[in-house]
Amino acid sequence: MPAKRLFIKTYGCQMNVYDSERMADVLAPLGYAMTETPEGADLVVLNTCHIREKATEKVYSELGKLKEMREERLAEGGSRMTIAVAGCVAQAEGEEILRRQPAVDLVVGPQAYHQLPELIARSHRARGERLSAEFAADEKFDALAPAGRRAEGVTAFLTVQEGCDKFCTFCVVPYTRGPEWSRAPAAIEAEARDLAAQGVREVTLLGQNVNAYAGEGGLAALARRLAAIPGIERIRYTTSHPRDMDEALIAAHGELPELMPYLHLPVQSGSDRILKAMNRAHTAESYVRLVERIRSSRPDIAISGDFIVGFPGEREADFEATLSLVREVGYATAFTFKYSRRPGTPASAMPGQVDEAVKDERLARLNALLDEQARAFNASQVGKTLPVLFERPGRHPGQLIGRSPYLQAVHATAPDRLIGQIVPVRIGSAARMSLGGVLVVEELEAR
Repeated sequence: MPAKRLFIKTYGCQMNVYDSERMADVLAPLGYAMTETPEGADLVVLNTCHIREKATEKVYSELGKLKEMREERLAEGGSRMTIAVAGCVAQAEGEEILRRQPAVDLVVGPQAYHQLPELIARSHRARGERLSAEFAADEKFDALAPAGRRAEGVTAFLTVQEGCDKFCTFCVVPYTRGPEWSRAPAAIEAEARDLAAQGVREVTLLGQNVNAYAGEGGLAALARRLAAIPGIERIRYTTSHPRDMDEALIAAHGELPELMPYLHLPVQSGSDRILKAMNRAHTAESYVRLVERIRSSRPDIAISGDFIVGFPGEREADFEATLSLVREVGYATAFTFKYSRRPGTPASAMPGQVDEAVKDERLARLNALLDEQARAFNASQVGKTLPVLFERPGRHPGQLIGRSPYLQAVHATAPDRLIGQIVPVRIGSAARMSLGGVLVVEELEAR
């Protein structure tokens, strides 16, 4: 029987990437094989993100295009395309999606995509019935056998924790992903072993608050457990919250070679007044002192961060405090955002909403400073020899692309047989987003 064609478009974070991969896994037994474009697909899934308003509007725009595509195909006598919306927009706005866009057949929240096979079967039995799946956090992973997962390369995402209990006033995650919930260590280890058997050498542990992982011993113990798996040579994790960075995890960065010297630790603002309004439960000072303790454990660690500019009530002095914190910490890389109102969040109703032009100007100033720091960090690697995990061929013949321990992209001339291996590369050039280097042949020959 010819395979049915599946197209998944993923919006947002790494957890959505992971979820999209698992959707493909649960649909494979139904005969669905991935395709690169929606044209000709039997099933299209939009795996959505609800973090910013524009992202939500992009989903509705895409649904309009899919509706036209389906109507054109049916007019030409082709097969019917099933359209599903998954992810956080589906969880937050399921009824609104079904009301606003009649072309949608299925709505599936981020904790219920394991129900996709059943929902699709029901929709095919009763054409015209539009279905949605209920929120069911602890059922999802029980329904996903680790052995069913297909590795796509030498690196992989691995969800260990979902949901959030922090209730930052700007964020919709507690409402779309639910409360914090952690997978059992044995289940995570089983999935990691299966990935290692397929050639995965680096795993990135995922969670909305990954360092709030509540399995036995916390995230530090889990990292040590996974580091003992043959074949797993690198471990990363994201995203962290400063209040969940415990001493055991800090110590693990200094003691566990497999735990990479790169930490994404969002701060959002350098102003204590704004941090309090955000309900972040830390201060600028406590954040800086935390970074100092982490660097004492692992001096070469690269710090990444998240920043929001233009939060309601943010004054110039508050923004200057953010710039001051950036200068004090020194970031290898960072992600910056203009505050965006999300319906239902406390911040959306706060007074003192900042003018868009002011947000734009502040964002440009912040990005200029962070860009300067990122370039300086990359330039500091020139002349060093870094262990690079090669992942895939580059754009040029004979070129491979890999990652340094600090998550920088590194390109070098190398044979394809080195894909999946960690190779010493002497760095000779640095750009804003990548490094260039040459293989250290004598070290390779010595192996």
